[in-house]
Amino acid sequence: MNTHESDVHTISPELPAMFDGMKLAAVATVLYIIVRCLNLKSPTAPPDLTYQDTPLNLFLLKSCPQLTKEYIPPLLWGKSGHLQTALYGKLGRVSSPHPCGIRKYLPMQDGATATFDLFEPLGDHRTGDDITMVICPGIGNHSEKHYIRTFVDYAQKEGYRCAVLNHLGALPNIELTSPRMFTYGCTWEFAAMVGYIKRTYPQTQLIVVGFSLGGNIVCKFLGENMTNQDRVLCCVSVCQGYSALRAQETFLQWDQFRRFYNFLMADNMKKIILSHRHSLFGGNSAKMIDADLSRLYTATSIMHIDDNIMRKFHGHSSLKEYYEKESCVHYIHNVNVPLLLVNSADDPLVHDSLLNIPRTLAAKKPNVIFALTLHGGHLGFFKGAVLFPKPLTWMDKVIVGYANAMCQWEKQKPPCQSGHLSESSCAEEKA
Repeated sequence: MNTHESDVHTISPELPAMFDGMKLAAVATVLYIIVRCLNLKSPTAPPDLTYQDTPLNLFLLKSCPQLTKEYIPPLLWGKSGHLQTALYGKLGRVSSPHPCGIRKYLPMQDGATATFDLFEPLGDHRTGDDITMVICPGIGNHSEKHYIRTFVDYAQKEGYRCAVLNHLGALPNIELTSPRMFTYGCTWEFAAMVGYIKRTYPQTQLIVVGFSLGGNIVCKFLGENMTNQDRVLCCVSVCQGYSALRAQETFLQWDQFRRFYNFLMADNMKKIILSHRHSLFGGNSAKMIDADLSRLYTATSIMHIDDNIMRKFHGHSSLKEYYEKESCVHYIHNVNVPLLLVNSADDPLVHDSLLNIPRTLAAKKPNVIFALTLHGGHLGFFKGAVLFPKPLTWMDKVIVGYANAMCQWEKQKPPCQSGHLSESSCAEEKA
């Protein structure tokens, strides 16, 4: 009996110490996972810039300090590209304003009806000129999205008129008037909006802005026809992927949970297509409708939907042909107006290999600046001290800052240095 009691007294003091050690190990493990998942050890830094040392580029970088200063995201979660992307996807922005605009309807040749919202400036532009931002949102987005409303409100206060394209079929309360909806690179609706602005405001100059898929559309629009660059001061593209053909393989990988994001985007596209099923499939036979809907219901990736539904809107014979013809990578080298391309290194949707496209372009063309941030996710770029983000993001301020600098350059430089004059015109002026 004494021996048993002696063993109990010998062992029991060690048990609490062992449990305390396990608790400490568990806490340390959890903290390690949090630090790793939230990327808390990642430093903050200015964007990595690729550009040529031209007078214009140096002026733009000097006049737009957001491009050369550190982008500091919220301390606790802002260094996670997934959380930045999730917050953008769920909320868009915090404390989003409600700018007041007028909806315009434009009939298209194929029977479709393009719509865009027009927002007048809330004050004079700093240069005194008439400047309009023509804006193309991301996939399935429109003027009522919070991130668009926040940006438009900020641009209006800076003296810009804003025209925001509503992607064909994206607005839930607007019926399609033809069996077609927006696709990855169709520029018809954007071209119609730009044409309306040019006709209605003959003195205005344009700032072209594209977000994500919208970045692909605006760069393709400018590059596919040189006359589309008339009266365009500059273009800004944020978080686009440049080549759908190269991106499709990366979207099937689980790296950065890209396959999961692919599933979410496919699910969203399903909802948009199904909301217009009668307009899109009403002219087909019942057997064909059943086959199309069956393939749509079983699709688990955006590529399945593109192959079975989207490419057929423009008669492409294969998914490869659709992606090749609708990607701006084949047109962007024709863009000669000043072009700012912005991406984030921790964007879970845009694979690092795709960033060689803008990096190479900026190294070769003097009109291009490529800015790559360490953090920001996909269209996140939230700013804030510790936990709560600010209403305006780094992205909003960069676009407007770059536009302001470009307008100032156009205002103060000699007419001969205008990007819209040819060398022969400059020679005649000097003579």
